[in-house]
Amino acid sequence: MRVRVTITLAAALLATLTACSSSSDDKSDAPSSKPTPTTGQPSITPTLADPVDLERVAETYTDLYFGGDGKGAYVFLSKRCRAKADPAMYAATVEQAAKDYGPDHPATDVHATVSGDMGRVSYKVKGLPKFDQQRQPWTLEEGDWKYDAC
Repeated sequence: MRVRVTITLAAALLATLTACSSSSDDKSDAPSSKPTPTTGQPSITPTLADPVDLERVAETYTDLYFGGDGKGAYVFLSKRCRAKADPAMYAATVEQAAKDYGPDHPATDVHATVSGDMGRVSYKVKGLPKFDQQRQPWTLEEGDWKYDAC
């Protein structure tokens, strides 16, 4: 939401500045027939977080977790969660989950909602209903979705 407000304000300011700088009295400025180059110019339109992307990331994280890939799953943790989880202990927990439950437990019926840099994912874990999730928190860090339920 903050991103939308910032963009709206920036667009309004840009429109105001453009209107203020135009002058019909200045005859020395002839209109240019050259096209304005757009290559390399930054865009003020941000890339909005996509719920489908978050759903895909949550599915991947679940596959890694129940597949016993502790190092791979650890990469998906938010900075806040990584600060609380020792990498070796986390890897051991993930490896134990794979031993206890096996790797064939993909996330199904995955649905995500996104608001700014925060997301919530609900899904079922095939064959393990006790691990089904409702509104599991995720956060967008440096353009990547990170698990934030620690």
